[in-house]
Parts: sequence; C-alpha cells; structure tokens
Amino acid sequence: MTILVTGGAGFIGSNFVLDWLAQSDETVVNLDALTYAGNLRNLAALQGDTRHVFVHGNIGDRPLLDSLFATHSPRAVLHFAAESHVDRSIHGPGAFIKTNVEGTFTLLEAARAHWSALDATARAAFRFHHVSTDEVYGSLAPGAPAFTETHPYEPNSPYSASKAASDHLVRAWHHTYGLPVLTTNCSNNYGPYHFPEKLIPLMIVNALAGKPLPVYGDGQQIRDWLYVGDHCSAIRAVLASGRVGEVYNIGGWNEQANIDIVRTVCALLDELRPDPAGPYSRLVTYVADRPGHDRRYAIDARKIERELGWRPAETFASGIRKTVQWYLAHADWVAQVQSGGYRDWVATNYNAR
Repeated sequence: MTILVTGGAGFIGSNFVLDWLAQSDETVVNLDALTYAGNLRNLAALQGDTRHVFVHGNIGDRPLLDSLFATHSPRAVLHFAAESHVDRSIHGPGAFIKTNVEGTFTLLEAARAHWSALDATARAAFRFHHVSTDEVYGSLAPGAPAFTETHPYEPNSPYSASKAASDHLVRAWHHTYGLPVLTTNCSNNYGPYHFPEKLIPLMIVNALAGKPLPVYGDGQQIRDWLYVGDHCSAIRAVLASGRVGEVYNIGGWNEQANIDIVRTVCALLDELRPDPAGPYSRLVTYVADRPGHDRRYAIDARKIERELGWRPAETFASGIRKTVQWYLAHADWVAQVQSGGYRDWVATNYNAR
C-alpha cells in the first residue's frame, strides 16, 4: 500500500511524512518542487528508509504525475503542496495562481484518470485529501461565532483567494466526476521545521539574533493556533474515517492576539536562553500593517470531534514550549534556511515598513 504526498518537504507536509512513517510501514511517495520553503533537511531522519520515495517535481507536471500514479498506484493522495504566505502573495500573486489553482487542477485531473481506471474495490477505497486553510472564510468580527464548515467563503488576499479556488475545484471534481475527495481547513499551524517568514519562527530567530521583532499594526490580529503534530493526527483521522465529499475544520481551540504570541515567545526565550542585554520584549517593533490584513480567524472544530473523535492533544502552553525548544536545539537548520534569498525577501517585505 502506498500514499502520494504533495509538498512533503514543506513545513506541514514534512511533519506529516515523519509522523506517518513513525506510525505506519505504508510507503510514502513524496512529490515536492523544493521551492524556497521546501527543504530535504526536514526529512534527514528518513535517509535510506525505503518506505520514503522522494521525487523532485511539480504538481503542474502532468506527464510526471501520470508516471507516478502508474508506477506506484497510490491508494490516496494527500495534497499539501501550496504557496502559503500572505505577504508573498501580495508581492507576487502569479505564483499563487499557478501553484494553488492550476497545480491543483492538474493534480485532480491526474488523480481522476488514475481513479477511473481502478477496479471497483480500489475505486471505492481511493481518497483525494485536500489540505486547505481557514483563511478562505475571510475575517471575523470580535465576538462573532467561529468558522464552521458551512461558513461562506470571503477570501481577502491573493493567497486565500487562490486556496478558495482550489477548494472549489476539489468540491466540483467530487460532485461532477464522483472523485472521492476530503477537504480539511486548518487554523494557523506552528511547530518544528516552520520556515522563518511566519510569525512564530520569525520572532524566535530574530530575537536570538538581537534583531527587531516586527509586529504588524497594533498586534491585535487574532488567530487560532494549532500545533502541527495535532494537525497531522487530525489528517490521519479524516483520511481513515472521514465521509467522502465532506469538509472538516481543524483548529486548536486557542485564539490569541499576535502581540500576545510574541510576548509568550519572548518570555520563553528569557527563561530558556536569557540575553545579557535584557528581556527579548525590548526588541518588539510595531510596523505598518499589511494591506487587507484579516482581523480575526477562529475555527469551530466540533464537527471533527463529533464525527471522528479528534481533539488536539497539545495546549498552546505545551506546544509553544516544544516549538521554542526545537528551534534552540536546531540552530544549524535555521542557519541553512536563512539563505541569501531569504534575506532578500525579509528586506523586501520589512524594510519599507
């Protein structure tokens, strides 16, 4: 038995691959284009492991996809591959359309061709699991009910619009062609191997380097934070027992303002790696907000708990401590990903603020 994972060298994808192979002997065929956020060092623990078949390639390459389906005949596709950073989508939306919309379309068509040729038993067992985001639902007002699976789509950034489009394609391929799909919309993930352009790892690496900790606007943007290991367990649960054609929201039941997240990271670093120059919170620097910045996201994850019995195992306190400790213990990984290209991006996004 084999599963095909797209984007399995990225943050969430690599955590999923490591988690899957820690609990199963089922082979993973891992397709990743190794763009800036894809990193084979995330998967170094699997070097020489025959259960992990890495393929360097793009989800938009239909001949490659057809070859992979023909060679490995996966029983399921786990589709993580995506451009995922809002700020990058503002500076260059074209890449998001190409990967998240056109790439998902190409993958759906390749999966449909493979699935259509299977015998009846294999067709019934096949799954296409699309991993998406809560950002497709737009922004919530303070005190408004959290996003449910039936919340209307109101994407506000090029990133969230491209993910909303991919969600609609997946839904349409199920309703039109019968492709057995599952979709999960998750809240903000954090944890090991998170590329340091996102809030939590950026705060950690900047603080350790004595650099400013840039906080957008007033820092009161609220997000629901989900430890990546909990996200992986939720995806396994949905793949195993989710109802075909259904959407499941995955959240951490943990709404916090960005500035509170930054203060928590600073306090943990003060405890675990104190700076002789003083508390890390001295480095907090408020900068101009991003255009169209959504004010609040919150996930109502009662459906997945009710139907599949899943709840997050980590509290935010336990998860953020594990995360900070991981970054402190993996300075070599951080140094490796902070390439010239990364530095150029940080300058592009933050210097003018």
